[in-house]
Amino acid sequence: MSRGKDGPEDVDATFAEIVADLRADGFGLPEEDDTADTAVSTEPEQRKTPERPVEPPAADTPPEPGWRSGGTTWDTTMFSDDPAGDDEHYVPPEPPPLPRPKMGAFLILLLFLAGLFLLILPGAIGVGPTVATPLGILALATSIALLLLRVRQGPPPGADPSNGAQV
Repeated sequence: MSRGKDGPEDVDATFAEIVADLRADGFGLPEEDDTADTAVSTEPEQRKTPERPVEPPAADTPPEPGWRSGGTTWDTTMFSDDPAGDDEHYVPPEPPPLPRPKMGAFLILLLFLAGLFLLILPGAIGVGPTVATPLGILALATSIALLLLRVRQGPPPGADPSNGAQV
């Protein structure tokens, strides 16, 4: 077989040789033709029209789940009743009451609302927009900064830092 620059010159002949060797070894033959002579003839083979595949018989009971399945079928999971039922319904405990806000929280809220009021309606209190805008921005920035400073950092009071994570 002579090879050109990019491969064999006669690709079809090379392919036919490879297929002939494989068929001689028994690869690619239908199961019915195993008893027939495996020699490759030069005559063109007549192709059989493939028959329609036989549908599997409908089973009344679903097959048992195998080792690769999730244990139940899709229809059973989606259309069956809830296995837990109402008798095992989880009822969470009542949440603890919110702590009472301190005086500082009320002052920060008042400063925040005043800053919003100065930015949105400066003419309602008789102040011009050139004065109200910087005052409103300053009030909002101060209230946000004070809120961030009030955030607790570290463990709550009375907690033992050596006993692990706190939930």
